Amino acid sequence: MQSHKISLKQLIQYFKIAVTGKEQEFTSGSIRKAVFMLSIPMILEMLMESIFALVDILYVSKVSVNAVATIGLTESVLTLVYAVAIGLSMAATAIVARRVGEKDIDGASKAAVQVIFLGIFVSLFISAIGIAYPKQILSLMGGEPDLISEGFGYTKILLGGNLTVMLLFLINAVFRGAGNASVAMWTLVLSNGLNIILDPIFIFGFGPIEAHGVEGAAIATTIGRGTAVLFQLGILFYGYSKIKIVVTDLVIRTKIMFNLIKVSLGGIGQFFIGTSSWVFLMRIMSEFGSEVLAGYTIAIRVMMFTLMPAWGMSNAAAALVGQNLGALQPERAEQSVWKTSKYCAIFMGLVSIVYLLFAPQIILVFNTTPEVVKYGSLCLRILASGYIFYAYGMVMINAFNGAGDTKTPTFINFICFWLLQLPVAYVLALTFDFGPVGVFSAITFAEVFIAVIAIFWFKKGAWKTVKV
Repeated sequence: MQSHKISLKQLIQYFKIAVTGKEQEFTSGSIRKAVFMLSIPMILEMLMESIFALVDILYVSKVSVNAVATIGLTESVLTLVYAVAIGLSMAATAIVARRVGEKDIDGASKAAVQVIFLGIFVSLFISAIGIAYPKQILSLMGGEPDLISEGFGYTKILLGGNLTVMLLFLINAVFRGAGNASVAMWTLVLSNGLNIILDPIFIFGFGPIEAHGVEGAAIATTIGRGTAVLFQLGILFYGYSKIKIVVTDLVIRTKIMFNLIKVSLGGIGQFFIGTSSWVFLMRIMSEFGSEVLAGYTIAIRVMMFTLMPAWGMSNAAAALVGQNLGALQPERAEQSVWKTSKYCAIFMGLVSIVYLLFAPQIILVFNTTPEVVKYGSLCLRILASGYIFYAYGMVMINAFNGAGDTKTPTFINFICFWLLQLPVAYVLALTFDFGPVGVFSAITFAEVFIAVIAIFWFKKGAWKTVKV
């Protein structure tokens, strides 16, 4: 492990190598360099995703408050799709990283094919529900009649086209597991760059394209993501990454598929627990009207802008854990996690100061309605107060997942989200009349507990012995 300080010239050189993907070896040499090489493209990838989320809400907020609230309600349901996609992607990253660490590239490629097949099967089922019942979904989430009539088209298109979300997640997870984080980054640059260009065209209309309002945001998103998926498949088939797929790989291999399903069940479980609790929180928030709901939705989008880079660092930790365990270096895997956690905590601590000081000004960029600004800035400040805990919690949870130990995070999420967050949010918000503040506080309490429990379990070290 190198301990010398890196000069600015070296830092710029490392940055160029990281974004071009020239560095492919992460099981030897400086851990700090390995964390940097994997984190930079993953941070940029997630930053691009969160920039799009902000631009999207900025355009939609010019349509109506109902349009913003529609996005909030739809995305809280779409997070259930993300639960499956992220669960499968965690299995993909863990298994591909382990095979790459073992120098079994052919095994990693075969696993990549099976995870794509799984994603297609699941997304077709979700599409059928989204296309058939968009109004019922919004109604179930507490949407008011005028919101449903204005926004059901958005829900229908986004859920109906969820295959693009699913494959984008899964194939990028394969790239990350292989150590090709820069490929995943450029995929999202393409996807979200297209989204940003197409958003105003389809929302407000341009030339022969008529204005579609909030529905236009869904059309732009689906086209952007679909184009990126085609780009990903091209890279896999033409061998521009470590993983290459050939036509003979395109068969169902039940042994590999069941191994993926087994590892992913814990991941799906942990994110289903987290995202379903998010759905219930959104349902509680809908009790306070569209303006409060819009403020909450904007605050969450702003928050995701900084959570995404932290998520990128935690993804780097997952890949490092998987590859180093595959290379039979568990101590190096552990050191990678502690270093990544420290860097993530420093970043999140700095961000929290900005949010605490300038929350109202940030929300005002997106909406000037007094109630929206009031509750949006309140949400941002309360959530930011737990940001350093978020950092440690995210990295530790993803470290377990990178090792293939998806059961431990599932158990942690169950305790912190279902047994703590939901009851506390309901009681504080509705029983003790704290209103939205009760929901915001419950979210922060839960994230603090996740970090504390995850660090305790990580130190026990059982994750080092997991086989995938």
